[in-house]
Amino acid sequence: MAKGLDVMLLRAFVTTVKAGSISRAASALKHTQPGVSQQLRRLEQAIGQPLLHRASTGVSLTRAGETLLPYAERIIALSAQALRSTNEALTGHCGIGILEDLAVARVPQLLADFARLHPEVTLEVMILSGPRMHEAMTEGRIMLALTDVGYLSQPPRWLARHPLVWVSGPGMDLHADPLPLVLFSQPCRWRSSLLQALDQAGRAWRVAFESTGLAGVQAAVRAGLGVSAFLSANVGPDLTIVSAPHLLPPLPDIEIGLVRRPGTQGDLLVDAVETALQAMMR
Repeated sequence: MAKGLDVMLLRAFVTTVKAGSISRAASALKHTQPGVSQQLRRLEQAIGQPLLHRASTGVSLTRAGETLLPYAERIIALSAQALRSTNEALTGHCGIGILEDLAVARVPQLLADFARLHPEVTLEVMILSGPRMHEAMTEGRIMLALTDVGYLSQPPRWLARHPLVWVSGPGMDLHADPLPLVLFSQPCRWRSSLLQALDQAGRAWRVAFESTGLAGVQAAVRAGLGVSAFLSANVGPDLTIVSAPHLLPPLPDIEIGLVRRPGTQGDLLVDAVETALQAMMR
């Protein structure tokens, strides 16, 4: 078992994955290709198994690489924050507006990591629907909003694309006609994308259950009331991702964007929180 993971080796790994090839990663890191290859081999030796499939067309992740990638990204982000925190002590309060779908799966670890680095900071996470994000930001209750770009009233500072997946519970009959659906109550922009995909595929459907919250939707799917669509991070161990194109049509990716309240430029706390959120969404 590895005693520790070198951040430099992890950075070579993450850069190679994002670049798609060792040669492009070497250019981005301003290293030689053999040097990056050696770093990757050292990391694989530390982990104890291959992390990348290497081919003439580029690289792809092994199962071990898929497992390591989010941890590597978090370690790199935490390392950068730790270096900054030695030179500047952050204090104060920062409100963040986030869609429930993101908050449930990703935010708890972000809060824990940030609190360890900046114990004098208070983060307040507000679970808000898209339409309420603008109102909360105008009132000064939140400094940052992370939400579906369709709800944003100004261009986002950055974007992250995440796929929607079909999800079902035990014993669900995917051949049911019409197909029973478990949906988020209006307003929900993802709902229309789901229904449009079914209509275009000629699949009859009916709304069997609706809820304003993720927990309610998950419980209904778990109980077998119908199928739904989630971000993959919200698919619990008792739910199943359905991959059956002949029964359920492909779903579009969701664009998540971040907007920052005007007047916060140069605020070190808001800068640090934005950096952490961006690393979380990669």
